[in-house]
Amino acid sequence: MVNFFTRGASRTTETTAVAVIGLGRFGSALALELMAGGTEVLGIDDREEIVQNHNGLLTHVVRADATKAETLRQLGIPEFERVVVAIGGDIQASILTSALVLKLAVPTVWAKAVTDQHGEILTQLGVHHVVYPEKDMGKRLAHLVRGAMQDYIEVGENFAIVKTMPPKFIVGTPLGETRVRATHGVTVTAFDRAGSGWSYTTLDTVLEPNDIILIAGTPDRVEAFSQLK
Repeated sequence: MVNFFTRGASRTTETTAVAVIGLGRFGSALALELMAGGTEVLGIDDREEIVQNHNGLLTHVVRADATKAETLRQLGIPEFERVVVAIGGDIQASILTSALVLKLAVPTVWAKAVTDQHGEILTQLGVHHVVYPEKDMGKRLAHLVRGAMQDYIEVGENFAIVKTMPPKFIVGTPLGETRVRATHGVTVTAFDRAGSGWSYTTLDTVLEPNDIILIAGTPDRVEAFSQLK
């Protein structure tokens, strides 16, 4: 078994590298995105075909059974600052692996949950961040389908940021005079203008018809505002 940190990695590498356990659709996409952003990644999966498919794409990828504590130690998991348990198809393996990673005192553990009950168990174990990729994507897509939004990001349980076109009543008038926040309960935080890129808004910002805006507020308010013409 190869320890990720026996290959001359510096302490800086140790604190910035991420271990991703489970290289299914979610784990693979996450690991590849981390690599694209310059983060070193140790990928772990128990399926030989999956490991071979990721060979050369990640800093290191290994076939191993992550439900065994000794295996995780040999791979140097206790040295990582951040570990993602991306196992979704086998809930028992997900729970056991998460428990072992936590027992190894990894400072920050993320874990994928496929059901609410699964997520509750992971939370009770002490997992720092439980994510629901399918559920969250479904909620996000539902908001996009219902409105005229180009993108939707929910921040916490009662706050969202939306990318959309500006309604006609705020075009051509300084934002400070439109009383958007007082009337509609949302804040126009930034705008994107062709040829200029994104800029923060001010009370003096005058939007144009083809601008793209970011608005922030409660989910119901930003969705309602995005549907205004």
